[in-house]
Amino acid sequence: MSRTILGALVALLAAASAAVAQDYPSRPIKFMHGFPPGGNVDIIGRLLGNEMSKGLGQSIVIEAKPGVAGSLAAEAVARSDPDGYTLLVLPSAHPAHGALSKNVNYKVVDDFEWISVASFYPFLICVRTDSRFQTLKDLIEEARKNPGALKYGSAGVGSILHTTVELIGHDTKTKFLHIPYRGEAPAMTGMLQGDIDFIAATSGPISARIRSGEFRALAVTGKTRWRDFPDVPTVAEQGIPGFEVISWTGLAGPAKLPAPIVERLNAELRRAISVADVKGKLESMGGDPRATTPAEMRALVASQFATWTRLAKEANISID
Repeated sequence: MSRTILGALVALLAAASAAVAQDYPSRPIKFMHGFPPGGNVDIIGRLLGNEMSKGLGQSIVIEAKPGVAGSLAAEAVARSDPDGYTLLVLPSAHPAHGALSKNVNYKVVDDFEWISVASFYPFLICVRTDSRFQTLKDLIEEARKNPGALKYGSAGVGSILHTTVELIGHDTKTKFLHIPYRGEAPAMTGMLQGDIDFIAATSGPISARIRSGEFRALAVTGKTRWRDFPDVPTVAEQGIPGFEVISWTGLAGPAKLPAPIVERLNAELRRAISVADVKGKLESMGGDPRATTPAEMRALVASQFATWTRLAKEANISID
């Protein structure tokens, strides 16, 4: 093929892509997610969809397809036409589940076009207020003396709340006993009843209970201290240098989604989370509303997938 013909084809494809983006969207858009209605991801999806529909000029329908830690919805979107009309609202459980399960029918990073994160959340390592453990170091020292004696709860096997504690144990060469629950709320109830010693909890659901005096936060899993609890040190400050696990919820589409459509959606998401009402609601859920570029989101997912893949291999953790 001559350079002239090749150049003409490239120009034709570019023109076609621009034309598609110019007409987009011309019909309603579907935001899919893989979690029960009323949960964190569903609420954020609805907040985004409601505001983004105003700028895009089309209605956005939220469709929940719960099951297998969100992977059923992820697979459906990965197999959908890359036309911008079927998108995925997903959390950081996506790379964690993909690393720990051998049965996902898609490539965790490469089968998606990454649009932007909408909100970030750290996790808090918490105990009951009357616990004898005053710091994360106390928990780690106890686990060194009595491996497997300290019990922690999570939202289920393979949940990011499970893998976060396992990563702490792996990095400190200690062992905790995992007690899985059917969700984060039941795990918190279990700790309140004294059935477990500690949990890693999402900042949103547990913040009010820390303020009310039911629980005490020992550490935050982000790189920096959390704005809502500035006196709570990070995990990295307590003997695990470089430790960071940050949760997030964002927007993606199937691979090969045209770049102009990705850019349009990225711009609309940025606008949506800057609207005072949306920003305020995301913050009230314990989140840090902050957009990323598509490249930054892809790098984040790839990095977290690598972290959880390493943990799965080195600690021999699998959810299959």
